[in-house]
Amino acid sequence: MTAFQSSGSVPAGVLDRLRAAGVIPVVEIEDDERAVALAQALEAGGLPIVEVTFRTEAAANALRLIARAAPRVFLIAGTVTSTRQADIALDAGVKMLVAPGLNRALVEHARRIGLPMMPGVLTPSEVEAALSLGLAAVKLFPIEPIGGLRYLRALAAPYPAMTWAPTGGITAETLPGYLAFEPVLACGGSWLAPRADIAAGRFEEISARAAAVVEIVRRVRAGAGGVR
Repeated sequence: MTAFQSSGSVPAGVLDRLRAAGVIPVVEIEDDERAVALAQALEAGGLPIVEVTFRTEAAANALRLIARAAPRVFLIAGTVTSTRQADIALDAGVKMLVAPGLNRALVEHARRIGLPMMPGVLTPSEVEAALSLGLAAVKLFPIEPIGGLRYLRALAAPYPAMTWAPTGGITAETLPGYLAFEPVLACGGSWLAPRADIAAGRFEEISARAAAVVEIVRRVRAGAGGVR
């Protein structure tokens, strides 16, 4: 039995990996031939983690290629909305699943196949549903349209046991405020590797953005500590 199966949540080692990264690059890959170069660009920038979303037909093979060619990269399958996608992700070699919403059947399926999963929530009722499933880490999506850091602070207050991965509209400018909030594990960051940059092969620019984000994370988290 895996740690995930026994605890019903994301294993401590995975939580530590997410917190250490501080930011999860969230990407859409249209051409799977770009996948490995993208992962390597992020790794070269000091950010060996990527969430490849099931928003394109190339996603499944992109995940397989990254898992084989860039094994040091912490590989996440994102926008997982069905058990079939979870099985495809498992077969591809991913280390974690992320979903935009909270689907009990999908969370339980992920538990059965031994993959850590972080579902998405937005309301107190959804947070309590996640807690009832034994989850202690959730994606908060979409954070910026619903009120940003102010909303996260208000939502988190009644749930001190929960940790968060806010995603949706966060930028390099707003990132420090989220990272300084201690319950935040990591922020989803789609600005790091936009779809157009991946398609155009602008991997040096992606690597430079990753390096800049690593510095932001280091600076914020090496400060006086997070606040609640």
